Amino acid sequence: MVSSIVKMENDDVMTPPWLTPMLRADYFVTCSIHSQSSKSECNLFCLDCSGNAFCSSCLAHHRTHRVIQIRRSSYHNVVRVSEIQKHIDISCIQTYVINSAKIFFLNARPQCRTGKSLNKTCQICSRNLLDSFLFCSLACKLEGVKNGEDPNLTLFHSGKSDDSPKIINTGICSRLIDGISIAVDDQRSETAGVLSPETPSIESHRNYPMKSRRKGIPQRAPF
Repeated sequence: MVSSIVKMENDDVMTPPWLTPMLRADYFVTCSIHSQSSKSECNLFCLDCSGNAFCSSCLAHHRTHRVIQIRRSSYHNVVRVSEIQKHIDISCIQTYVINSAKIFFLNARPQCRTGKSLNKTCQICSRNLLDSFLFCSLACKLEGVKNGEDPNLTLFHSGKSDDSPKIINTGICSRLIDGISIAVDDQRSETAGVLSPETPSIESHRNYPMKSRRKGIPQRAPF
């Protein structure tokens, strides 16, 4: 595995080595190796290899690696919070809920200036924000960290310069795709079966032999 931190060019800021390649990767193009496959769309990125995006048919080469799935919303690349928050500090980035999953954008998006401007805007690209967020995307937060104006702003959990996975209680489960474990949101709720007073128990449906009653002593009829 490559070193967990790397210096940015002409800068002293330490960042994960996979961050810039992930932001610049070519997603949702046809895989040059598996172009004839039905799963040839490149929507996966390996944090350990830090190469380009690849398709699900390439997963055999990343069996023991950390793989992130990239998705799309309004023609822009997004990633689920539950998949990446254990690898990098994503605080201060505007999040959205799509299909019951919380996501955020990888890169800044162009914004029409004719609309109503909000008081809160991205510190890098001035895009309108909601709530108390500072950045509209992961790329904008990276630029904010590089600017160094806020010493408390970091890309690492608890201020540590490593991107080792943290155990976070997020309700994440793992799904195996061609033998590779990819974090996904488990949106299913498990409901415990409780028998109500009106519901017969399982025991009542079993067929037990009926016990015969003992006959009493016969009584003679009076004359």
